[in-house]
Formats: sequence, C-alpha cells, structure tokens
Amino acid sequence: MNRNLRKQREGIVSSNSMHKTISVVLERKVKHPIYGKYMSRSTKILAHDEKNECKVGDKVRVMETRPLSKRKRWIFVDLIEKAK
Repeated sequence: MNRNLRKQREGIVSSNSMHKTISVVLERKVKHPIYGKYMSRSTKILAHDEKNECKVGDKVRVMETRPLSKRKRWIFVDLIEKAK
C-alpha cells in the first residue's frame, strides 16, 4: 500500500506565544472571477513546533499531518528564512 505525499506549504510565523505551537499565515493569490484582478488571500493555521525554535516573522515550511489537537493539523518542517 502506497501513501500519498503530504501537503507542504510556506508561510510567515505570526505568533509563537503558545507552548510548542506556532501560528502561521499562508498567503495566496486568487483571480477575481469577473474583474480578473489578482487578490491576496490569507489563511491562518496552527502548527506543531517541538523545540520552540520559531520566532515571529520567520519564513517556515509546514507539512500536513494527523490531527494533534482541536485545531492543529500541521507540523513545522524547517526554517527557510530568519526574521530580520
């Protein structure tokens, strides 16, 4: 039996005040159905950060996983870019 690949996304850490949890904002561009203009849309997710290594403003990669709590379904994979 083969497992499908898990989704991976890149986003910016917006909060790290929780224990072993980070809040990540995912940005995407969506084309308006009538006017054709590209609009910016964002989604906020909670991700598991085992070592508490992420800071606010860091660019991170997260991966989909099994539900870890009521709202946590993603885990922190690696740090792409540190906050300035």
